[in-house]
Amino acid sequence: MSAPKTFSYQNESKDGEFKRTPSAYRERVTADGSSAYQAESGRYHLYLAHACPWCTRTEIALRLKGLEDVISISYVEPVMGEIDENGTRGWVFNDEYKDPLHGAANVHQLYLKANPEHNSKNTVPILWDKKTNKVVNNESSEILLMLNTEFNQFSQHPAVDYRPQALQAEIDTQNDFMYNRVNNGVYRCGFATSQAAYESAMKDLYEGLDHYEQLLSKQRYVCGETFTEADIRLFVTLVRFDPVYHTHFKCSLRRLRDYPNLINYTRELYQMPELKASTNIELIRRHYYLSHKNINPYSIMALDDTNYDVPHDRERLPSKGCVGHKSS
Repeated sequence: MSAPKTFSYQNESKDGEFKRTPSAYRERVTADGSSAYQAESGRYHLYLAHACPWCTRTEIALRLKGLEDVISISYVEPVMGEIDENGTRGWVFNDEYKDPLHGAANVHQLYLKANPEHNSKNTVPILWDKKTNKVVNNESSEILLMLNTEFNQFSQHPAVDYRPQALQAEIDTQNDFMYNRVNNGVYRCGFATSQAAYESAMKDLYEGLDHYEQLLSKQRYVCGETFTEADIRLFVTLVRFDPVYHTHFKCSLRRLRDYPNLINYTRELYQMPELKASTNIELIRRHYYLSHKNINPYSIMALDDTNYDVPHDRERLPSKGCVGHKSS
């Protein structure tokens, strides 16, 4: 009997470069009912993974807006399961991490319930419509936008705006620069299958980190004095860097703690209650080191002493906080 295959993120090209598959479900929830999915309290559910940075940014947004009682959430098992005969299992549920809506065994079953012809990646986050049993959207960047604006009539903090109109052009510029070099850059390093692809990804990654180290030496947040969507996106990668990416993904030139501005910026953001409540370092480490058998076949977890609860020095820079946030 052959050993079971284990999940791999691998979707590499012929030159060994990791290529991320685009999200397949891209519908919108709207406050005014101009789409098929109108904003309602209790209608929607977010399926999340503690370990996934794309999930974490949607959870941060949900907490910043005070939507915990409006959109329900649940989590998959942190360690990915064995691949089934179709190579499709990946994220799974178990007795501790259950599917509260359908009792599905894995995320693949969820997608098939919503769409029997589903044939794309079984990713999270998933914004699920309980009324129609459909996947509304599984693209985290678009879920972020919806959470910021479309549920304000039900929000505990409707004034919170992490994408203020005056900064939208700068936010988009930073998001575009950040994605390939930093957010997806760590995956391009970790899942490269050729030396050339790895070294190219490393060059981009550290150009990105060097850029933000310099930028954050002069200003409190990515877009100036105001905490925005761009900070959410950068934080979810930086907070995982020393505990996981530096070792597991071979992002090994420098650690985050070798960048005084980046490490203190990450500490400040981690200490925001909504960001800290959305970040579970233990489960993040468990996921990466135990799920990727192609990278870490013996499931050895590297030791780590990262501590984001220590004081930071970011008070030296002016801050307007997040628009509408209670601590602004």
